[in-house]
Amino acid sequence: MASIHKLKEEEREDQTPSLHGRAMDNLEFIRDAMERSTEFTAVPGYGGVLMGATAIGASVIASIQPTYRTWLLTWLVEAVLAFSIGLLMMWQKSKLVETSLNSTPAKKFALGFTPPLVAGIILTGLLYFNELFRFMPTVWLTLYGTAVVSGGAYSVRAVPVLGWLFIALGTVSIVLPAVYGDWLMGIGFGGLHIIFGLIIARKYGG
Repeated sequence: MASIHKLKEEEREDQTPSLHGRAMDNLEFIRDAMERSTEFTAVPGYGGVLMGATAIGASVIASIQPTYRTWLLTWLVEAVLAFSIGLLMMWQKSKLVETSLNSTPAKKFALGFTPPLVAGIILTGLLYFNELFRFMPTVWLTLYGTAVVSGGAYSVRAVPVLGWLFIALGTVSIVLPAVYGDWLMGIGFGGLHIIFGLIIARKYGG
C-alpha cells in the first residue's frame, strides 16, 4: 500500500508542472488573440485637424505658383510637414490611450498604410520625369485613400470611411480639368482631415 501511495504522489508531482505549463500557454494564446483583435486607436484626431489646416494653406499657395516645379515643391513640403505632424501626434496620443506603437494592431496599421504610399512616391517620380504634372492630384488622392483604407482596416471605423472619400475625390479628378486639382486636394487633405479629425478626437479621445 505504501508503494502505491508513493506512486500516486509521484504522478501528481509530474502532472503539476505539465498543467502549469498548459495554463501559461493558454493565457499566452488568449493574450495574443486579444491583442490581435484590438483596434489601433492611436490615430490622432487633433493631429488630423492640424494636418488639414496646413493642407488648406498649401492648396492656396500651390495654386498661385508660376511653374509646375514650384507647385510640386509646395506640395512636397506640405507632405513632409503633414507626415511629421501625424507621427508626432500619434506618438503623443499613444501615451494618452496607453497603446504601444510596437503593438500588433499598430504594426498591422503600418503594414497596411505604407505600401500605397511607397507606390505613390514611385509614380510621382514617373510623372515628374515625364512632365505629367496634371495627373499627380489623381495619383496622390487615390493612393493616399488606398493607404488609409488599408491601414484603417485595423483602426477605428471612421478611418477607412475617410480613405474611401479620398478615393472618390481621386476618381472625380479624372473628369475635371487639371486646374481643379488644388481645389480637390484642399477638400481632401484639408477639409476631410479636419472633419474626420474632429470626429476621431471626440469619439476616441483626442
